[in-house]
Amino acid sequence: MTVTTMDPEPARTPQPHHQGSSVAKGSPLLPGGGLGAWLGPRGKHYVCGSVAAFTNIVVTFPIQKVLFRQQLHGVRATEAVQQLQRDGLRNLYRGLLPPLLQKTTTVAIMFGLYQDFSRVLLDQVGSRNVPELVTRSFAAALAGTAEAALTPFERVQTLLQDHRHHGRFNNTAHTFRTLLSEYGYRECYRGLVPVLLRNGPSNVLFFGLRGPIKEQLPEASSRVGHMVNDFVCGGVLGAALGIMFYPLNVVKSRAQSQVGGAFRPCSEVLLTVWRERGGSLALLFRGAHLNYHRSLLSWGIINATYELLLKVI
Repeated sequence: MTVTTMDPEPARTPQPHHQGSSVAKGSPLLPGGGLGAWLGPRGKHYVCGSVAAFTNIVVTFPIQKVLFRQQLHGVRATEAVQQLQRDGLRNLYRGLLPPLLQKTTTVAIMFGLYQDFSRVLLDQVGSRNVPELVTRSFAAALAGTAEAALTPFERVQTLLQDHRHHGRFNNTAHTFRTLLSEYGYRECYRGLVPVLLRNGPSNVLFFGLRGPIKEQLPEASSRVGHMVNDFVCGGVLGAALGIMFYPLNVVKSRAQSQVGGAFRPCSEVLLTVWRERGGSLALLFRGAHLNYHRSLLSWGIINATYELLLKVI
């Protein structure tokens, strides 16, 4: 079996064509091309990524809130759940809008810009004997860096999920207005460095390993089989990357929970958390098991939905 190191668009596995089916191999399910014809071959990657992220956020947001409390306070999952219970049902989806806006946009950027950057870079270096793996890895890193422009949404999400700020910030719009009017735009980008350190490398690994992992799974013979394989492939990758970059997310959550004051380096924030948790690696990774399962579900949903929509549109 030949294993590719990246997942270029032409290598996408076609769906099987059953005799008597009205859907031709590789053709969209919508009549006359539908939305896919209107979006074009480039635009559909952005739309499919955005819809996939929307589906994921709505399903997994309560789990994310439990995980955030563990990252911020170093408490057990049961204590984090009890905190949410004390906050009440009306606050369960408090802070949903920022990740919804942020994730639907960043995942659209992640998939769409990866394809666009790959196409442009491959055209530019096609005659220079640069390995395709290097070109596509660079494209993935560029897409991840571009996602960091939306750090303010993660910033606002952190403040709205932190119960210590419930009395100060009412909603997404109010939080943005307060940060901008009282502190300026730089405050919206607090925690930018760990986001940059996380996004670029994780994108390179995600797009670099997605194809090889799927090729190691049992060959699918139906649309459902392909969805299962895409879910497993995305879920396994997302879970592994979530564990690998977990300390950066802890640093990001701690940095973004602060309002005003000096901007501290990542190393200083990490050292503070390390000391507060008694120099324990287990406490530093507290919540990682929940993050693993959330990432498994989240990226399984995103990858399977994205691939399904590419075939449907």
